[in-house]
Amino acid sequence: MASMTYGYARVSTGGQDASLQRDALMKAGCDRIFTDVASGAKAHRPELDHMLDLLREGDTVVVWKLDRLGRSLQNLVELINDFDERGVQFRSLTESIDTSTSGGTLVFNIFGSLAQFERDLIRERTRAGLEAARARGRTGGRPARLDEKQVREVQRLYESRSVTVDQIATMMHVGRTTIYRCLQKSKETNREG
Repeated sequence: MASMTYGYARVSTGGQDASLQRDALMKAGCDRIFTDVASGAKAHRPELDHMLDLLREGDTVVVWKLDRLGRSLQNLVELINDFDERGVQFRSLTESIDTSTSGGTLVFNIFGSLAQFERDLIRERTRAGLEAARARGRTGGRPARLDEKQVREVQRLYESRSVTVDQIATMMHVGRTTIYRCLQKSKETNREG
């Protein structure tokens, strides 16, 4: 059986168009193209899963750009390693990566290392920024929807059992979740104090 070249395209939402990716994959000589409309964070993408089931030794997977295939660097590296173990080649058109060559494999590994390094730097900067903000007395998060007077009123109404949580939420112009969160926080404060 002749080896196949499979293209994989992905857009995040139905409002986006994958034609740019599909055109590039067709130009690259793909025999068949699989397209998912799904967030890259989703673990299971039906068209990707279907393509992976069809792959055989000697086949090639082509993507327009690396981020179209993997939902994370770790996932991308796992997929490429799986391709390698199965004797499947991988090409990314935008990054000019072709794992059928030793140079392409090297470039892929360097990209992977750089992406991991960038994520680690972002994580370190975020952590440092949060620590600096805490040192200045900022706790972060959204501002409270209800002030202290409103919180006391919510608690009084709830304890009176004369109105429902939905009615309290309507009176305070907030959602039920805010009321429940407010009551939970009051309960925890009373327990600590």
